[in-house]
Amino acid sequence: MATAAAELARRKAQEEDGAGCWAHAVPFNQQDFEQLRSECLRTGSLFCDPTFPTTWDSLGYNQLGRYSSKTIGVEWKRPTELCSDPQFIIDGAKRTDICQGALGDCWLLAAMASLTLDPQILSRVVPPGQSFTSQYAGIFHFQLWQYGEWVDVVVDDRLPTRDGKLLFVHSAEGREFWSALLEKAYAKVNSSYEALTGGSSIEGFEDFTGGIAESYDLKKAPAFLFNIMRKALKLGSLLGCSIDISSSYETEAVTSQKLVKGHAYSITAAEQVHHCGSPVDLLRIRNPWGQVEWTGAWSDESKEWDGVHPEEKRKLDHSADDGEFWMSYTDFLRQFSRLDICNLTPDTLTSDEVGHWNYAEFEGLWRVGSTAGGCRNYAATFCSNPQFFIRLQDVDDDPHDGEDGCTVLIGLMQKDARRERRFGRDLNTIGFAIYQYKGRSNIHLGPDVLLRTTAVDRSQTFINLREVCERFKLPPGDYAIIPSTFEPHRKGSFILRVFTEKEAHSSPMEEDLDTNIQEPDVGQNDVDPHFKHLFVQISGNDSEISAFELQQILDRVVTQRSDVKTDGFSLQTCRNIISLLDMDGSAKLGLVEFHALWTKIQRYLEVFKHHDSDGSGTMSSHEMRAALSVSAGFQVNSAVIQEIVGRYADTNFAIDFDCFIGCLIRLELLFKMFRTLDKKNQGRIELDLQQVKLHTTVLLAPPAGCFFIGHMTEQPHDIIADFSFFLQWLCLAIN
Repeated sequence: MATAAAELARRKAQEEDGAGCWAHAVPFNQQDFEQLRSECLRTGSLFCDPTFPTTWDSLGYNQLGRYSSKTIGVEWKRPTELCSDPQFIIDGAKRTDICQGALGDCWLLAAMASLTLDPQILSRVVPPGQSFTSQYAGIFHFQLWQYGEWVDVVVDDRLPTRDGKLLFVHSAEGREFWSALLEKAYAKVNSSYEALTGGSSIEGFEDFTGGIAESYDLKKAPAFLFNIMRKALKLGSLLGCSIDISSSYETEAVTSQKLVKGHAYSITAAEQVHHCGSPVDLLRIRNPWGQVEWTGAWSDESKEWDGVHPEEKRKLDHSADDGEFWMSYTDFLRQFSRLDICNLTPDTLTSDEVGHWNYAEFEGLWRVGSTAGGCRNYAATFCSNPQFFIRLQDVDDDPHDGEDGCTVLIGLMQKDARRERRFGRDLNTIGFAIYQYKGRSNIHLGPDVLLRTTAVDRSQTFINLREVCERFKLPPGDYAIIPSTFEPHRKGSFILRVFTEKEAHSSPMEEDLDTNIQEPDVGQNDVDPHFKHLFVQISGNDSEISAFELQQILDRVVTQRSDVKTDGFSLQTCRNIISLLDMDGSAKLGLVEFHALWTKIQRYLEVFKHHDSDGSGTMSSHEMRAALSVSAGFQVNSAVIQEIVGRYADTNFAIDFDCFIGCLIRLELLFKMFRTLDKKNQGRIELDLQQVKLHTTVLLAPPAGCFFIGHMTEQPHDIIADFSFFLQWLCLAIN
């Protein structure tokens, strides 16, 4: 639960003070750059990073591991040891600052090159004012977007070298080091340099901007792509394009019309002009290194401009800056291979001259046995996947395809894939489906919607990439997004990002915690005589049943049944049963109390057998949500379901009968306790630390070190907890 509490604290901090947003990066590994640099300057020492040391682990784990031939002779040296006058950045970032070394991270270098196209974003990722002279202490910092939050990453300037030269990224002239240090920061957040091997430039682009990226194969360009590009530019999106190469020998090769292969270009405008009275779609494209420009139709001095009205030419500033040129959209599709659009979050855009996307972001888990349900092919588990609600109300202005509807960009990204490579963990195969329904958002959709209706749309394919991103055009309405792995029982964490052109309400789909337990009002005269006779036989001389006696009775009865499996009722479960049903404070069950228990167990047995679909004598953990609702009217959310599975399911994620009873009794007991403590019926309780200690000790006697997941406040109340946290704490998380 400590991990859950830390995650809760992080999310709460993000909500309250904006921690992790574009303007308030979170110190990675809790390392504060200013504080560390000040301490080094005070002591006259150079910073040595203890969280990313100069050891084999920081280089890699396999190809760059301890015993690899590729790491023989590697030494970590500071730039001051490599040249007499090291510089951080000389006259701005340039192409020659980014030369690939002995690491297969060309995808990252392409993203770094894209940074130089936008000085504002570059200065965000590479904070200015850093140097090897003023306040130099061997420490530098960079800011990266990592799975929903901006982090400030501190590195020392000890870099891997061999024979006195940088092993990885370096500048052409050898004395400019911003690119090598940025690569080190990126390696640090991903655990090692080797973790950076192989990838897509989109991944780096997103981590440098916090945006959500779409990629288009221009040989299969969709209809109205030009209009999509024009709208994207109006929304402040960054557009990049490139020409594919067939081998490394074609890198930087120049075509007959002066386009450079394997090179990152940016698109800065999309306009329509009239040429001799006919409309022509044009794109303004920038080569960040200048000098080499397109010489075909619509280039700076081409004859096509003679057929354009002078007023239009002035409006377009047709003779663009050095390195910029115009090209027709049709030539663009012929000449270029790929288009990437990086749509930026509203907090990234500082200009009021562009529109802003509306943006929502959610974190989620696929947990084996509870929320890792797999795709629609696996009907038995699909409905247990996390679910997210989105309400689209207003159609787009100026739709790109001329048809009314709501544009939605959905990106599903799995977290920490590079960090986990060293453990042999591969990317999950992921995707999502979209269902339309009518109803509330505080529900969890079941088979009646997800299995009996068809998804209105879905990601094109399930694929083992870090992110799956798709653009959709949907009519106004309420929708549920179901992200999943392809196969069930695949654990992972993810973030789901939703961009819309118009304002849209979105949220996780979770049920409000509640119960509808209805107990019959039964007196001694209502108990069947045969049952009274049986009770006298099993209760002994005192006509009451203790926890020890109850344990023996339940074990004896259940083990005689062949249709359910059990490994015996625990004494703690029997004590909980007595705590729930003991009306006279005797700590034992009398006749009426035992009759109530027997009726309850009979009802629970029917539910259990109904959900034992394969007749194995156990129930699948994925059935727990439905079983709880049917048996006692329990409504629980995914967080509680996850704790139930962790506590009550076996290694095969099956729940036997005694665990099922133990879970239901504990839930019922805690609902009862919460309602007793919630004197104002507000859906939350307020306790001081003494009360917390009392309730914890009396009910569950938790192990040392356990603590409450709640919200610490000022006196008179030390802890405020809502229903969900209360259940996770007392009912489920503490053994």
